[in-house]
Amino acid sequence: MNRGSLYLTAYRTIVIKEILRFSRIWVQTILPPAITTTLYFVIFGKLIGERIGEMGGYSYIDFIVPGLILMSVIQNSYANVVSSFFSTKLQHYIEELLIAPVPNWVVLAGYVSGGVARGTIVGFVVTLISLFFTDLSVHSYALTLVVFVLTSVLFALGGFINAVYAKTFDDVSIVPTFVLTPLTYLGGIFYSIELLPEFWQSVSLGNPILYMVNAFRHGLLGVSDINIGLALLIICAFIAALVAFSLNLLKRGVGIKK
Repeated sequence: MNRGSLYLTAYRTIVIKEILRFSRIWVQTILPPAITTTLYFVIFGKLIGERIGEMGGYSYIDFIVPGLILMSVIQNSYANVVSSFFSTKLQHYIEELLIAPVPNWVVLAGYVSGGVARGTIVGFVVTLISLFFTDLSVHSYALTLVVFVLTSVLFALGGFINAVYAKTFDDVSIVPTFVLTPLTYLGGIFYSIELLPEFWQSVSLGNPILYMVNAFRHGLLGVSDINIGLALLIICAFIAALVAFSLNLLKRGVGIKK
């Protein structure tokens, strides 16, 4: 077997393992975000949204749909990788990956792809649910798909880094609870930053999730508070930085080698 075939086999093995892992426990991985998002649509979209009226030229429920879809992608891409790779460390079969004749980038790509797969499936399910509450239109299929995939990759990488440093199950939940969730809710999912005072608009610009949500919203609705070119540049820059950092962690064996 040549080197390329070996790497491809290793990559496919990791991805298949990851997909089988979260699909076997779909009641825990796929169903909860579907139920949670349905409640968002009912409470914020229907009950509260009808009193808010229009936002950005669209009904409130239409305005929040892109953010809710992307929120489910963010949370599940992150959660899949952080839980899976931490379990690999905890159960001590990380050693099999370390001694395998494959480079670190293959291992990283496999786990990230698994996170993207779960994020994609959950995002698709949430999108289907949204059709029961609104007529979903797509302004730009290309932009929508690009932002969807890039965001999923970015947070899968974030989950990988969290898992590398995590030593206990509590460490796995700290970042999603105290960092990811606040940034997500303050990322323009439920409101336009144009509603904020000028000072808080400036503060919001420091939240990377704001750029992803607005780019995705522009892909679906054609409206955004942020320059789309800048948003894509920031997303790609974060991905490049996290890829380099993740590979460096694997090379040094941080949190893995004793």
